[in-house]
Amino acid sequence: MNAIDKYDARARAINSLVCVGLDSDLEKIPKAFRRERSPQLAFNRHIIDATAAFAAAFKFNMAFYEAEGAAGWRQLAGSLAYLRRQHPDILIISDAKRADIGNTSAAYARAIFSELGVDAVTLNPYLGRDALQPFLDYKDKGCIILCRTSNPGSADIQNLPAGGRPLWQAVAEKAQSDWNGNGNCMLVASGANPAEMTVIRAIAGDMTLLVPGIGAQGGDVRAVLNAGLNSAGRGLIINSSRGIIFAADPAAAAAELRDAINAQRS
Repeated sequence: MNAIDKYDARARAINSLVCVGLDSDLEKIPKAFRRERSPQLAFNRHIIDATAAFAAAFKFNMAFYEAEGAAGWRQLAGSLAYLRRQHPDILIISDAKRADIGNTSAAYARAIFSELGVDAVTLNPYLGRDALQPFLDYKDKGCIILCRTSNPGSADIQNLPAGGRPLWQAVAEKAQSDWNGNGNCMLVASGANPAEMTVIRAIAGDMTLLVPGIGAQGGDVRAVLNAGLNSAGRGLIINSSRGIIFAADPAAAAAELRDAINAQRS
């Protein structure tokens, strides 16, 4: 079972496409947790306990842990260990957006896959195949290629023409045809751009898409599902971070997103 199989199994088992994004910004987590010796770990355990019943995946944004230095790295590792111990069937994503020259990428891949032990990682395709290869070589791990992102400035580069189509389409084509030899590639496809997601789905076939832009970023669930579901009625990892973890009731927020998705799927 590779990372994609693991996600599909969990999504089927609990009938959910929800990914909870643990963007545990130390400055934004509630004061009660900031008084703890390991505030990010305490907060993450709270969120995991509250939302795991509705989550097919959890996504850790590496920036918020790296910003806290060694203490943040320890709390990240502790959070991952807790999640694996309590819910070994839930997909774990490292939102790291890595890729570099070959030997550097090999070190990044070892750190993320072997040391941290996550199931999948987000990757920047700008450096090309040799930068991605060390990650692709981990056949059981997921390689989530940035294709069309949800940030306001994404069009600056992603919409540049590349052989008669925008660059994001070229990335989708490369991921589908050239980089997916081990069947472990996925794509990032913004929920804020459902029309473009339709094109990505047509290019990528049944490939799984990680979808940011839902929740606090305002993406429309119905439009995303109409554009992005694959032939099995899945193929989407629909992420919400701030909209769930900083809600007054994270469990209710996660359940509400799951129910909104399933209402449209059915």
